Amino acid sequence: MVTRLDWTSQSGGALHGSVRVPGDKSVSHRSLMLGALADGTSHIRGFLEGEDTRATAAVLQQLGVRIDTPADGERVVHGVGLHGLRGTTQQLDCGNAGTGMRLLAGLLAGQAFDSTLVGDESLSKRPMRRVTDPLALMGARIDTQDGLPPLVVRGGQALHGISYTLPVASAQVKSALLLAGLYAEGETEVIEPHPTRDYTERMLAAFGWPIDFAPGRAKLTGKHTLRATDVDVPADFSSAAFFLVAASIVPGSELRLPAVGLNPRRTGLLHALRLMGADIRIENERESGGEPVGDLRVRHAPLHGIELPEALVPDMIDEFPVLFVAATAAKGRTVVRGAAELRVKESDRIATMARGLRALGVAIEEAPDGATINGGAISGGSIDSHGDHRIAMSFAVAGLVANGTVNIGDCANVATSFPGFLELANGCGFRLG
Repeated sequence: MVTRLDWTSQSGGALHGSVRVPGDKSVSHRSLMLGALADGTSHIRGFLEGEDTRATAAVLQQLGVRIDTPADGERVVHGVGLHGLRGTTQQLDCGNAGTGMRLLAGLLAGQAFDSTLVGDESLSKRPMRRVTDPLALMGARIDTQDGLPPLVVRGGQALHGISYTLPVASAQVKSALLLAGLYAEGETEVIEPHPTRDYTERMLAAFGWPIDFAPGRAKLTGKHTLRATDVDVPADFSSAAFFLVAASIVPGSELRLPAVGLNPRRTGLLHALRLMGADIRIENERESGGEPVGDLRVRHAPLHGIELPEALVPDMIDEFPVLFVAATAAKGRTVVRGAAELRVKESDRIATMARGLRALGVAIEEAPDGATINGGAISGGSIDSHGDHRIAMSFAVAGLVANGTVNIGDCANVATSFPGFLELANGCGFRLG
């Protein structure tokens, strides 16, 4: 059981310095899984030392994969091959990692043994039918508790490829189907209503699996081989997002964020902030392990409200809590629509952000798929993050421009995605404790 942790955030001076945020969580999860299924040994550098990714590593170790940790941020994965995992009667605990659980559901659907995936209290409330239903169309058998975890994945099923159009764009569901497709007869094709992150596709190609993909679609055939490869994990854009907004809204600030992953399916917030007037430059653009990377330099700039283009929504779904904070600090009104998925993240992020912002004197109107935020002064007050790491960090940013202390409850889960956030934040000028 996680001990409750509370924070206080206060305004202070300008933010300055170079902030190296942790490795990308999505890439870290996938590098472990594909490394485990590959032939040979894969070296991962820049690995996110978070509870979510460690949970995925622990699950794979329970399934017979040797994973060494020569140093923080490094993993050496001794692959067992596509059919080398070993079953266990123990429950496989994904902790708070929705990515881990959904991707593992696809990976385990093709095994010869039964598996039971469980999670913490938050993950146990997150819907899983959107991944288990299409997997069932491929021949998988996965039992749920009325669509919620635990997931009991039945082994020994003959999987077959399908062409599936996602009703709602989701990189996690797409990735689960592609991972199941590694074990399926024939071709597996996933078509999206809007393009989502293509980390899985890029990494499958890097591990030598034949795959055809473009924005909005991906297809592969089963029964090939993954070859071990080395992976340099870029800094996580979602983690960088808090500092991009913080430096944008605190007068006199300038921050540099090196080696941030700039996958075009991930950087919707960057475009949204620029539409609001943010001063963010990309320097030293390059490619690392198939992923675009660059150094970000952000300076304070007056922000103004916008009507967020719905085309950006799928590329920034994790960054909406901190966008709400940017909108609060902006002049005028910001309108968000088309973001219904926020209702089923670690918390109902629309409702949780709306309650928290109202507690700080902000005028915000909820909609089923978004909100309207009226920019203006932020007062001090107390909010509850409901154990949602991104909510907690977003209100830490809000405290930088509040007229009083912002008390943030239930922050322990920040360690799931951003270990060391307090130290990095305070190191560049936050007043967070």
